[in-house]
Amino acid sequence: MGKQITENIKLKDPHPHRQYSYSKVDLQRRRKYINMGKGGKLNEEKKTYSWDEISRHDKKDDRWLVIQGDVYNITDWSNRHPGGSRVIGHYAGQDATDAFRAFHNDIDHVKKYLKPLKLGCVEQNQDRSIEEDFRNLRSTAEQMGLFKTSYVYFAVYLIHIIVIEVLSYLTLYYFGTGWVPLLTSILLYGIVQAQSGFLAHDFGHLSVFHNTALDHFFEYFLLAYMKGVSPLWWNHMHFQHHAKPNVMGKDPDVRLDTFMVVGDVMPVEVAKSREKSIPFDLQHKYFPVLGPPLLFPVYFHFTIYRHVFTRKLWLDLAVMLLFNLKFLLIFVPLLGWGWTLFYYEAFRVVDSMWFTWVTQSNHIPMHIEHDDKKPWLKLHLFATCDVEKSFFNDWFTGHLNFQIEHHLFPTMPRHNLYKIQPLVKSLCNKHGIPFEVKSLQKSFADILKSLKHSGEIWSAAYNAHHLS
Repeated sequence: MGKQITENIKLKDPHPHRQYSYSKVDLQRRRKYINMGKGGKLNEEKKTYSWDEISRHDKKDDRWLVIQGDVYNITDWSNRHPGGSRVIGHYAGQDATDAFRAFHNDIDHVKKYLKPLKLGCVEQNQDRSIEEDFRNLRSTAEQMGLFKTSYVYFAVYLIHIIVIEVLSYLTLYYFGTGWVPLLTSILLYGIVQAQSGFLAHDFGHLSVFHNTALDHFFEYFLLAYMKGVSPLWWNHMHFQHHAKPNVMGKDPDVRLDTFMVVGDVMPVEVAKSREKSIPFDLQHKYFPVLGPPLLFPVYFHFTIYRHVFTRKLWLDLAVMLLFNLKFLLIFVPLLGWGWTLFYYEAFRVVDSMWFTWVTQSNHIPMHIEHDDKKPWLKLHLFATCDVEKSFFNDWFTGHLNFQIEHHLFPTMPRHNLYKIQPLVKSLCNKHGIPFEVKSLQKSFADILKSLKHSGEIWSAAYNAHHLS
């Protein structure tokens, strides 16, 4: 970045605890933007840009985006974006209005932070009726009070998790360590892990308190202390998924081509690009054995600790170590070291299988393709589906059975998602967008069905390209 200088630029920062330093080049650019109209406001003659011109600024070293009709140069700012450079970079050269609105609660405050980056406005010569209708729907949801939280609901939910964790210990303490109480305790602890993850998901999206400090405190408690998972790792991965779900090259959840091919596009590309490959045509058979049971105990363990150490996330590491210390202090006196290790791996498998089947049922059977700049509503409807509402389904999936509504409104408290569903369906009908609701059993079966379909596409393409 060149020689660092100590000059301060006083801007309202939504994350004031983070310290930034600026190079001379950074400061010259920021002065340039500020001088365009004092504090980031443009001169009376606003510069107007076409969508064609904006779309060309989509490189890592040249990033523009549009928010509410205004054009911003985020090239330098993206590396200091509190949510990570990848999340905001995924919208380079595109309209990020609805993504921006979905991820931020205090829009006016954040927009003040964008002022020095503003270049002008965009020519509005395209049909934006879908975007306008969706933004009207969001306004309706706000007027209906659907972003207001029931703190009683979340308090009861948290208490039920803590009670189950206590029961997992008492089962062994009172009934001994035979196979029946041991397996019962493992199942209970697996429930704690799964439900802690679902509840941490709410706090991670700031959908409970709508306050960064409070929500992140409980996110750390539930993810790092209750599960031993890095919250910043989860945020890094999950926010990219929400920004561009099922978009190849942008959504980390579909970077699966080492192990599986998904959708209709990836199988063909992989088949043509690799001389040798694993038999993807059998993936629907090996997925249940190698996927859900091993995701947490193997892959996530490696990626989480790698992320923590490479990025020096010492707070995350400290709280994660507290989880491990708590676990050992509770279970080693009851089980000894060997059976405690068995217990640890067993509950990780339970949590892993629960998480994988639930989360993938909404996405793998849907469209998986390269970024074609769909508007927010279409992007998420083509990448997600819902599962039928019931008391069990709501609890078992952590309300991710309302995946469509959650993706459209990630800061909406989960207990209100079902209320917005009829309005989303109506909007989809108006614009001819499919809205799919499945049974829980069908959503699981469709994972294997779609994997079999993608494997067959890969096999045909591979044979045609390499064996003809």
